[in-house]
Parts: sequence; structure tokens; C-alpha cells
Amino acid sequence: MMRSTLAAAAFGMLAAMPAIYLLSASPRQETAAARAGAGGAAIEAAAEAWPICSSMASLTESADWAALDPDFAAGKRALVAGDWTGAIKALMSAGLRDARNADIQNYLGYAYRRLRQLDAAMRHYQQALLLNPRHRGAHEHLGEAYLVLGNLAKAEEQLAALEQICLIPCDEYGDLKRAISEYSRLASR
Repeated sequence: MMRSTLAAAAFGMLAAMPAIYLLSASPRQETAAARAGAGGAAIEAAAEAWPICSSMASLTESADWAALDPDFAAGKRALVAGDWTGAIKALMSAGLRDARNADIQNYLGYAYRRLRQLDAAMRHYQQALLLNPRHRGAHEHLGEAYLVLGNLAKAEEQLAALEQICLIPCDEYGDLKRAISEYSRLASR
């Protein structure tokens, strides 16, 4: 009887791990038109000055799946350090082992965006959203990428999606809303 109880408890914990992970997940090519005029240069400078979003700050705090995958952990450390190329290398390795991890795709998109490789960034953000349509970080980062491309309407679509996902205030919504406000302020000059 004791063995059965222990086995059931162990099985229950194993079965609950993916659900816990999904509930706790964080959950961030240029066009000539986006760069047109002095307003475009100001927007580009502002986009470069945007800090790593507040949801990315949680990278150092979480011990989630990074404890299970050294490449994922190395990729997260590289993101925090601003080593975008190192992050991509480590996260690509982690992604080969865990192709269904939306966080890995989101972090890859973020690193590519910081390297100004927006086509690759967009592909990874969209892959993250295919894997988890409610991934707050991917919606925020995709919205920020649309701002870099000069597509305010698409960025606002991501903000609306976050409004539906975040029933209470969330950092990702606030970060994207501030980025859109700053973009709009600079674009109106």
C-alpha cells in the first residue's frame, strides 16, 4: 500500500511538471520606409535605447527549465550579459533538444532583434506564438519588433492581444504600451 501511494505521488508530480512550467512561463529586416526622414532616425535611436524589457529581467531569477538544460541556462546568462551571439548559439542547441519550448523561441527572437536581424527575430517570435498563443513575452517582443519596422498597427495588435491575455496588469503589457507611446511621440515630430 505504501509503495502504491509513493508511486502515485511520484507519477502525479511528473505529470504536473509540464502544467507548472506552462503556467509559470514568462513569459521579447529593417525596411527603408521605417528609416525615412529625421523621425525615422529618432525612432531608431529610441528603439536602440529601449532597455531590456522588465520581463527579461526575470531571466536571472528563474531556475525553471534552465536547471535541466545547461545550454538553456547558458543562453539565458548570455542574454542578461548582452551577448546576443552567444545567446543564439546556446539557445539554438537547447532548441534542438526541446523544439516545443516557446521560451527558447522567444529568447532567440529577442537576441536576433538585438542584433538587428529582424527577419530571424520575427520567425522565432511567431514560432513561440504557434507553440503558446498566450506567451506574453513573445507578444510584447513581437510588438516591439513591429515598432522597429515602423508598423504601429501591428504593434497595437500585439498590445490588444496582451490586454486579452493579461486580465490583471502585467509587465509585458506595460512595457509594450510604453514603447508604443514613445514611438508615437517620436513619430509625431
